[in-house]
Amino acid sequence: MRISVIGAGSFGTSLAKLVAENGHDVLIWSHSADTAEAIQKNKENTIYLKGIPLPDSIKVTTDFDAAAKHAELVISATPTQAIRDVYSKDGRAAKLNIPIVVASKGIEKKSHMLVCEIFKDIFGEAKKGNLFFLSGPSFAREMALKMPTAITIAGYDSAKLPDIQKVFHNEYFRAYATPDVIGVELGGALKNVMAIATGISDGLKFGSNTRSAIITRGLAEIARLGEKLGAKPITFMGLAGMGDLVLTCTGDLSRNRTVGLKLGQGMTLAEVQGEMRMVAEGVPTTESAHELAANLGVEMPITDAVYKVLYENKPALEAIKELMGRSIKFE
Repeated sequence: MRISVIGAGSFGTSLAKLVAENGHDVLIWSHSADTAEAIQKNKENTIYLKGIPLPDSIKVTTDFDAAAKHAELVISATPTQAIRDVYSKDGRAAKLNIPIVVASKGIEKKSHMLVCEIFKDIFGEAKKGNLFFLSGPSFAREMALKMPTAITIAGYDSAKLPDIQKVFHNEYFRAYATPDVIGVELGGALKNVMAIATGISDGLKFGSNTRSAIITRGLAEIARLGEKLGAKPITFMGLAGMGDLVLTCTGDLSRNRTVGLKLGQGMTLAEVQGEMRMVAEGVPTTESAHELAANLGVEMPITDAVYKVLYENKPALEAIKELMGRSIKFE
């Protein structure tokens, strides 16, 4: 199959490598000429996935039309806040009447739309049967190193899911399927917020008790919002829920945990972001989730605490104390 990967960050590159090694004809589209040149010249993404050789068969372009014409299937791995810019420009969405597997995670600012809702808004309700959403515990570097990984792919058309699974599935990458698009998307978005929280805790040198409490109560928050939005509770017990949450909250490769870690150590958000080239989706998602929960009347105290640290300059230790000082209640 001819596959175009839209987005040449670490995760897009890792997915391109995966499907190329599965025998597919892969073209990566990059918005950055520097990244495209690095991949073309070195057969390695020296900017976002340094030290990982890519198959010689992978091609790269900065021409979106070329990527659209090449593709029988698209893998989309752009930052959430850039999705509209990428697909709404120059009528690009109309050129893609093919399956699209989306690996972005987050909630759009202002609209409060999940990634699945952004894509439906851009491509139209009639095309939602072509939309699929990949999420689960999967660091790009570990995938690229062929470490055993299991993820979930959600889709509105369940009958098409087995064919999509086969595109990715191999001896080190296992793809499960579910029709619960909202649950998968919400788990993938909010785990980044909770990862910032656990990073803050680790930066303050709190221990495993604190980290475990944040992960567990964080999952409760995600499930509460999920119930309000119509997700299936069982989804949050799976790979796209608890699995991704544990990975992102504890793994040293987690960009969002790194943000929290540095905040807990006393850096400002501006200082942290100034050091990072890659996007930490949890930062804008925290703002969107905080506003969405307030609009829906859903209690999300950990999300609110992270929001205050990020956007109201509340000292991290003070935010933790405020969180712990809430009134007692039943679990």
